[in-house]
Amino acid sequence: MPTMHDILDQQADLIESVMAAHKIPARVWGGVVTPRFVRYQLTTAAGVRLNKVMALKDEVAMMLGVSDVRMYRKDGAVYVEAPRSRPGVVKLLAVHKSLRKRPPGSIILGVDEEGAPLLVQLTSPNVAHILVAGSTGSGKTVLLRSMILSLALRHSPRALQCLLIDPKSRGFSPLARLPHLIRPIVTDPDQAIQALADAVKEMEQRDREKRNRPLLTIFIDELADLRMVGGQAVEKLLARLTQRGREAGVHVIVATQRPAATIMGGLVKANLPVRLVGSVASPEDAKVATGIARSGAERLTGRGDFLLVARGEIVRFQAGYVAEKDIRATVRALQARARREGGSPVTQ
Repeated sequence: MPTMHDILDQQADLIESVMAAHKIPARVWGGVVTPRFVRYQLTTAAGVRLNKVMALKDEVAMMLGVSDVRMYRKDGAVYVEAPRSRPGVVKLLAVHKSLRKRPPGSIILGVDEEGAPLLVQLTSPNVAHILVAGSTGSGKTVLLRSMILSLALRHSPRALQCLLIDPKSRGFSPLARLPHLIRPIVTDPDQAIQALADAVKEMEQRDREKRNRPLLTIFIDELADLRMVGGQAVEKLLARLTQRGREAGVHVIVATQRPAATIMGGLVKANLPVRLVGSVASPEDAKVATGIARSGAERLTGRGDFLLVARGEIVRFQAGYVAEKDIRATVRALQARARREGGSPVTQ
């Protein structure tokens, strides 16, 4: 039975053979194995046109016997990412346990291209607010749930408050008894507008008192649904929160399928500097979602396969996953911890 090393060598030879067939001198290096794909580095001779290499991605995929590959340029080389036949699962709780210490305000997203834990720190000036985008099946809601749980595992209810808005009434339900909630999960559009208005008042109060603790995180699953019903009121409130929230310790994380300006509002979109983008339908949708051309988001494999886009840099990662039964068990443990520490969970 061939070993993983044998498979990597074989695939590298196949990629080189495609290039050679088109008279492109090329060499394939390495073979980094992640839970969802294998990444190869491809270098070519001087003078070879990049578009000539990139045009061969479908032929490379056919030669490797996979449905698709992602090819992109980074740091003077071309990278080829081929999906694994048996993708692995990144267990968020296992990643959390492997990290002895992590900064306040940090969220575990999953593991990066090298298989190392990938974190994002909300309190960083370069982060503050996050947009999660991707088509149905990309794993947006699962990622949001993992992000919420990751924060709750790191912070007590005295250090972290969560407002969860779920227009579809099902995405956040396993987190209904999380002790960090400042109110029960909001599903009604009118109540969502009121909750956002209350968050704006809290932000303004903190500004006057010059405080930014505890962290207040606002998670919205499927903004398009809320925006469709709530209209301009939702856009105006989110614009206020994303413009001024960071200084007051208020952070907004929103998810939507396609973050077009008609859905997001230009002002809100401009104030979401970090994007987590899952699989999308087309290169045009990929450009809208990531804000940059040729990101390759349309070639992601779905089910937790994401790109982190920040400050013009792209990192592919596999999102952390927690099964619903494990979410509920973890929430019960967090409730018990909150009672020991003097907190009181929100109940519905």
